[in-house]
Amino acid sequence: MTDLRVFLLSPANLAGVRARMVFSPRAAFALARRLRAPGGAPLGDVMSFVSGLYFRGTLAYARAFARPPDPACPIAAGGVLVITPHLGLVAADLPVTLAGLRAAARVDIRADNRRYRRPLEATAHALAARVGENTDVVLLGSVASDKYVAVLGAIFGARLKFPLEFVGRGDMSRGGLLLRCVREGRELTYVPVAGSARHGARPPRLTPSRRPEPAGTLRQPAGAGA
Repeated sequence: MTDLRVFLLSPANLAGVRARMVFSPRAAFALARRLRAPGGAPLGDVMSFVSGLYFRGTLAYARAFARPPDPACPIAAGGVLVITPHLGLVAADLPVTLAGLRAAARVDIRADNRRYRRPLEATAHALAARVGENTDVVLLGSVASDKYVAVLGAIFGARLKFPLEFVGRGDMSRGGLLLRCVREGRELTYVPVAGSARHGARPPRLTPSRRPEPAGTLRQPAGAGA
Protein backbone atom coordinates (compact mmCIF):
# COMPACT_ATOMS: atom_id res chain seq x y z
CA MET A 1 0.00 0.00 0.00
CA THR A 2 1.26 3.48 -0.85
CA ASP A 3 0.75 6.76 0.97
CA LEU A 4 -0.82 8.27 -2.16
CA ARG A 5 -4.54 7.79 -2.63
CA VAL A 6 -7.47 9.03 -4.71
CA PHE A 7 -11.09 8.07 -4.19
CA LEU A 8 -13.81 7.29 -6.73
CA LEU A 9 -17.33 7.77 -5.35
CA SER A 10 -20.33 5.94 -6.76
CA PRO A 11 -23.21 8.27 -7.71
CA ALA A 12 -26.56 8.71 -6.04
CA ASN A 13 -29.69 7.14 -7.48
CA LEU A 14 -31.25 9.80 -9.72
CA ALA A 15 -34.53 7.91 -9.95
CA GLY A 16 -35.29 7.92 -6.24
CA VAL A 17 -37.65 9.95 -4.08
CA ARG A 18 -35.12 12.62 -3.13
CA ALA A 19 -34.09 13.08 -6.76
CA ARG A 20 -37.73 13.67 -7.69
CA MET A 21 -37.84 16.37 -5.03
CA VAL A 22 -34.92 18.13 -6.71
CA PHE A 23 -36.43 17.77 -10.18
CA SER A 24 -39.81 19.12 -9.12
CA PRO A 25 -40.59 22.56 -10.60
CA ARG A 26 -42.34 23.36 -7.31
CA ALA A 27 -39.18 22.78 -5.22
CA ALA A 28 -38.36 25.97 -3.34
CA PHE A 29 -35.53 24.88 -1.01
CA ALA A 30 -32.09 26.42 -1.45
CA LEU A 31 -30.37 23.56 -3.27
CA ALA A 32 -33.17 23.28 -5.86
CA ARG A 33 -33.00 27.03 -6.49
CA ARG A 34 -29.24 26.86 -7.01
CA LEU A 35 -29.65 24.01 -9.50
CA ARG A 36 -32.05 26.11 -11.55
CA ALA A 37 -29.65 29.08 -11.55
CA PRO A 38 -27.01 29.43 -14.31
CA GLY A 39 -24.12 28.75 -11.88
CA GLY A 40 -25.61 25.50 -10.60
CA ALA A 41 -24.60 23.76 -7.37
CA PRO A 42 -21.58 21.57 -6.49
CA LEU A 43 -22.07 17.99 -7.62
CA GLY A 44 -21.06 16.67 -4.21
CA ASP A 45 -23.75 18.73 -2.48
CA VAL A 46 -26.38 17.55 -4.94
CA MET A 47 -25.42 13.90 -4.58
CA SER A 48 -25.32 14.24 -0.79
CA PHE A 49 -28.90 15.48 -0.77
CA VAL A 50 -30.18 12.94 -3.26
CA SER A 51 -28.48 9.95 -1.62
CA GLY A 52 -28.59 11.02 2.01
CA LEU A 53 -26.39 9.23 4.56
CA TYR A 54 -24.41 7.07 2.15
CA PHE A 55 -23.04 9.80 -0.11
CA ARG A 56 -22.52 12.18 2.81
CA GLY A 57 -20.32 9.50 4.32
CA THR A 58 -18.33 8.78 1.17
CA LEU A 59 -17.78 12.46 0.41
CA ALA A 60 -16.69 13.33 3.95
CA TYR A 61 -14.39 10.30 4.09
CA ALA A 62 -12.80 10.98 0.71
CA ARG A 63 -12.17 14.60 1.56
CA ALA A 64 -10.62 13.64 4.88
CA PHE A 65 -8.24 10.96 3.61
CA ALA A 66 -7.46 11.74 -0.06
CA ARG A 67 -3.74 12.13 -0.76
CA PRO A 68 -3.25 12.73 -4.49
CA PRO A 69 0.32 13.14 -5.79
CA ASP A 70 -0.50 16.65 -7.03
CA PRO A 71 -3.34 18.30 -5.08
CA ALA A 72 -3.58 21.08 -7.68
CA CYS A 73 -4.02 18.74 -10.65
CA PRO A 74 -7.53 19.24 -12.14
CA ILE A 75 -7.63 15.68 -13.49
CA ALA A 76 -7.18 14.18 -10.03
CA ALA A 77 -9.49 16.87 -8.56
CA GLY A 78 -7.92 16.81 -5.13
CA GLY A 79 -8.32 13.05 -4.98
CA VAL A 80 -12.14 13.14 -4.80
CA LEU A 81 -13.97 12.15 -8.00
CA VAL A 82 -17.57 11.10 -8.59
CA ILE A 83 -18.53 8.41 -11.11
CA THR A 84 -21.27 9.96 -13.23
CA PRO A 85 -23.62 8.15 -15.63
CA HIS A 86 -22.70 10.25 -18.67
CA LEU A 87 -19.44 12.18 -18.10
CA GLY A 88 -17.19 9.62 -16.47
CA LEU A 89 -15.13 10.78 -13.49
CA VAL A 90 -16.02 14.31 -12.38
CA ALA A 91 -14.68 16.47 -9.55
CA ALA A 92 -17.03 16.51 -6.56
CA ASP A 93 -16.80 20.31 -6.46
CA LEU A 94 -17.78 20.79 -10.11
CA PRO A 95 -21.01 22.83 -10.45
CA VAL A 96 -23.96 21.03 -12.03
CA THR A 97 -27.24 22.53 -13.24
CA LEU A 98 -30.69 20.98 -13.28
CA ALA A 99 -30.34 20.37 -17.03
CA GLY A 100 -27.06 18.53 -16.45
CA LEU A 101 -28.62 16.44 -13.70
CA ARG A 102 -31.52 15.50 -15.98
CA ALA A 103 -29.03 14.46 -18.68
CA ALA A 104 -27.29 12.18 -16.19
CA ALA A 105 -30.60 10.65 -15.13
CA ARG A 106 -31.29 9.55 -18.71
CA VAL A 107 -28.21 7.27 -18.87
CA ASP A 108 -28.27 3.78 -17.38
CA ILE A 109 -25.20 2.74 -15.39
CA ARG A 110 -24.41 -0.61 -16.99
CA ALA A 111 -21.05 -1.96 -18.07
CA ASP A 112 -22.49 -2.75 -21.52
CA ASN A 113 -23.94 0.76 -22.03
CA ARG A 114 -21.55 2.71 -24.26
CA ARG A 115 -22.99 6.09 -23.21
CA TYR A 116 -21.86 5.30 -19.67
CA ARG A 117 -18.77 3.22 -20.37
CA ARG A 118 -16.91 5.35 -22.93
CA PRO A 119 -16.69 8.57 -20.87
CA LEU A 120 -15.75 6.55 -17.80
CA GLU A 121 -12.98 4.75 -19.69
CA ALA A 122 -11.64 8.01 -21.14
CA THR A 123 -11.51 9.85 -17.82
CA ALA A 124 -10.16 6.80 -15.97
CA HIS A 125 -7.31 6.45 -18.48
CA ALA A 126 -6.49 10.14 -18.03
CA LEU A 127 -6.49 9.74 -14.24
CA ALA A 128 -4.33 6.61 -14.40
CA ALA A 129 -1.73 8.39 -16.51
CA ARG A 130 -1.74 11.47 -14.29
CA VAL A 131 -1.44 9.86 -10.84
CA GLY A 132 1.06 7.18 -11.84
CA GLU A 133 1.67 3.63 -10.71
CA ASN A 134 2.32 4.48 -7.05
CA THR A 135 -1.14 5.88 -6.27
CA ASP A 136 -3.93 3.70 -4.95
CA VAL A 137 -7.36 4.25 -6.53
CA VAL A 138 -9.99 3.42 -3.92
CA LEU A 139 -13.56 2.73 -5.01
CA LEU A 140 -16.11 3.92 -2.45
CA GLY A 141 -19.05 2.16 -3.99
CA SER A 142 -20.52 -1.24 -4.66
CA VAL A 143 -18.05 -3.91 -5.73
CA ALA A 144 -20.67 -6.66 -5.67
CA SER A 145 -21.65 -6.03 -9.30
CA ASP A 146 -19.54 -5.31 -12.39
CA LYS A 147 -21.02 -1.91 -13.26
CA TYR A 148 -17.96 -0.14 -11.84
CA VAL A 149 -15.42 -2.92 -11.39
CA ALA A 150 -15.56 -4.26 -14.96
CA VAL A 151 -14.62 -0.86 -16.39
CA LEU A 152 -12.24 0.44 -13.74
CA GLY A 153 -10.47 -2.83 -13.03
CA ALA A 154 -9.37 -3.15 -16.64
CA ILE A 155 -7.71 0.28 -16.44
CA PHE A 156 -6.26 0.48 -12.94
CA GLY A 157 -5.49 -3.20 -12.38
CA ALA A 158 -3.98 -3.90 -8.95
CA ARG A 159 -4.18 -0.21 -8.07
CA LEU A 160 -7.98 -0.42 -7.84
CA LYS A 161 -8.90 -1.11 -4.23
CA PHE A 162 -11.92 -1.00 -1.95
CA PRO A 163 -12.49 -0.96 1.83
CA LEU A 164 -12.55 -4.53 3.13
CA GLU A 165 -15.07 -3.43 5.75
CA PHE A 166 -17.62 -2.77 2.98
CA VAL A 167 -18.17 -6.48 2.32
CA GLY A 168 -21.70 -7.47 3.36
CA ARG A 169 -22.79 -3.93 4.25
CA GLY A 170 -25.64 -2.01 2.63
CA ASP A 171 -25.48 1.64 1.64
CA MET A 172 -26.74 3.03 4.94
CA SER A 173 -24.33 0.93 6.98
CA ARG A 174 -21.40 1.96 4.79
CA GLY A 175 -22.35 5.62 5.07
CA GLY A 176 -22.56 5.44 8.85
CA LEU A 177 -19.25 3.60 9.05
CA LEU A 178 -17.50 6.19 6.88
CA LEU A 179 -18.80 9.13 8.93
CA ARG A 180 -17.65 7.41 12.10
CA CYS A 181 -14.19 6.89 10.62
CA VAL A 182 -13.97 10.61 9.80
CA ARG A 183 -14.90 11.54 13.36
CA GLU A 184 -12.28 9.15 14.73
CA GLY A 185 -9.58 10.01 12.19
CA ARG A 186 -9.36 6.33 11.26
CA GLU A 187 -8.95 4.88 7.79
CA LEU A 188 -10.40 1.57 6.69
CA THR A 189 -8.46 -1.39 5.27
CA TYR A 190 -7.98 -1.14 1.52
CA VAL A 191 -7.58 -4.35 -0.47
CA PRO A 192 -7.26 -4.95 -4.23
CA VAL A 193 -10.54 -5.58 -6.00
CA ALA A 194 -8.88 -8.22 -8.17
CA GLY A 195 -8.77 -11.53 -6.37
CA SER A 196 -10.73 -10.38 -3.31
CA ALA A 197 -14.03 -11.79 -2.10
CA ARG A 198 -16.61 -9.12 -2.94
CA HIS A 199 -19.55 -10.84 -1.23
CA GLY A 200 -19.85 -11.92 2.37
CA ALA A 201 -22.01 -12.26 5.44
CA ARG A 202 -23.58 -9.14 6.85
CA PRO A 203 -21.37 -7.77 9.67
CA PRO A 204 -22.80 -6.76 13.06
CA ARG A 205 -24.74 -3.51 13.09
CA LEU A 206 -22.87 -0.40 14.10
CA THR A 207 -23.44 0.62 17.68
CA PRO A 208 -25.28 3.96 17.92
CA SER A 209 -23.08 7.02 18.18
CA ARG A 210 -24.17 10.29 19.76
CA ARG A 211 -21.25 12.27 18.41
CA PRO A 212 -22.11 14.92 15.77
CA GLU A 213 -21.38 14.44 12.10
CA PRO A 214 -18.13 15.88 10.77
CA ALA A 215 -18.18 19.54 9.79
CA GLY A 216 -19.09 20.08 6.17
CA THR A 217 -21.54 17.19 5.78
CA LEU A 218 -24.78 18.23 4.15
CA ARG A 219 -28.08 17.56 5.84
CA GLN A 220 -31.49 17.77 4.20
CA PRO A 221 -32.23 21.44 3.54
CA ALA A 222 -35.00 23.06 5.49
CA GLY A 223 -38.25 22.94 3.57
CA ALA A 224 -37.04 20.16 1.29
CA GLY A 225 -40.46 18.61 1.28
CA ALA A 226 -42.03 21.66 -0.32
